[in-house]
Amino acid sequence: MKMSRGTKQQEKDWFQILAIFLACISSFTDGMIFSWPSPAIPKIVADKTNYDISLDEASFFTVLPPMGAILSSFLFAKLNDTIGRKFTLLLITIPQIVALSLIASAKSVYVFYLARFIGGLGDACLFGCLPVYVGEISTPRVRGSWGNFMTFLMYVGQVSINIIGSYSSIAMTAYICLIFPIFFFCTFIFMPETPYFYLMKGRVEDARVSLQRLRRVENVEDELTKLKIDIDRQMSESGTWRDVFAIRSNRRALFAGIFLRASQQLGGISSFTVYTQYIFLKSGGDVSASTSAIIFMGLCAVLNMFAAFTLDRIGRRRSYFLSLLLCGSVLLCEAVYFLLEQFYSDLVDVRAVNWIPLVGMILYVVFYSFGLGIVPTLMLGELFSASIKGKGLFLMNIVLGLFVSVATKLFHLLDTSFGLFSPFLFFAVSCFVSTVLSVRFVPETKGKTLEEIQQLLKGTKEEEQQC
Repeated sequence: MKMSRGTKQQEKDWFQILAIFLACISSFTDGMIFSWPSPAIPKIVADKTNYDISLDEASFFTVLPPMGAILSSFLFAKLNDTIGRKFTLLLITIPQIVALSLIASAKSVYVFYLARFIGGLGDACLFGCLPVYVGEISTPRVRGSWGNFMTFLMYVGQVSINIIGSYSSIAMTAYICLIFPIFFFCTFIFMPETPYFYLMKGRVEDARVSLQRLRRVENVEDELTKLKIDIDRQMSESGTWRDVFAIRSNRRALFAGIFLRASQQLGGISSFTVYTQYIFLKSGGDVSASTSAIIFMGLCAVLNMFAAFTLDRIGRRRSYFLSLLLCGSVLLCEAVYFLLEQFYSDLVDVRAVNWIPLVGMILYVVFYSFGLGIVPTLMLGELFSASIKGKGLFLMNIVLGLFVSVATKLFHLLDTSFGLFSPFLFFAVSCFVSTVLSVRFVPETKGKTLEEIQQLLKGTKEEEQQC
């Protein structure tokens, strides 16, 4: 009988999964826009007839999106709690369509800069809203298995842009990409708002209807009552900026979120994503740069999806610890390879092992996918109390934007100043330092409801009083 009830319940999960899938199409487009420099920069820099843009000028393509995300984070955080998660997420189509349209017509470097900056507005909307939407519509079981679909489709978008961009012109690539934000808007508009948002606004009947649609059952009174109690407790906190730092659970959530985003980006992923083809072009392996980039991003997508279904078995904290340690080890090996190639080629012939950069990046993807690639995005939708969720994710968008900007520009500066080994060495050391710190800052949220996570972050009553 238990198996029968479990099977029936899983059959009713399909609408939650559908809502998550349609919502995450926005992250697919965002992934394409974010990784657009990977196939585009080599083409634009080489095409002096149509563009006449230097590599140094093109390096700012990677910096401007996070700047746009930082400056617009407050707006989307406010909208998230004002018009709702669903309608805020629908707004992502505006910067995505505008950015792609500008890229399609751009000839000047400044038009590209404007397009990249506007594309960053979509990043702020996506990372500030989508994890919240997914976390609030899903049960713990569905969230554990499908909560990372956002990251999975983002990687699918990144591999897609490497394929399309490698074999199409800059303009044609942008026109193809325009299909997806339009499709997202036309389908996601029919999905429900989260019951959490309705209850925050006192709209109990709307929350009941939302739950009935999401759970595919008529009687949702038990869950509705429990959610209302949980949200009333969380909303009893004033939700001021002071509460973000003064209340223990909020403070721990903030520190955990900052650490997760900082350690993820200083692990090198954004740099490797936007400079994928450049890295493989400089490594000079037997496999072409475009093919290597497609393999790299394709593995990101496949392994990330596989990792989503194994995360609840291993646990968030343990996965993150192991991922940092193993990624750091691989990056250190890559740094040694590029160091030998640059300074000791007369003593060591690395041409015989020129497969190391590709194999090393494949191993990096494997280890990244099971921790660094999945835990931060998933946990940011779980950590913050309802009363300060908008403010918390606003701060997380700023942190993400800052560290993406720093990491991607630092890659270019270190590479041009010292050689390709230096950014790999920096990211390796960062991973090792973060491995130690993860024990302190990453809580275990496996299998817990959003309210249970809040109680975990609060700690004991004695600790709360001392704070």
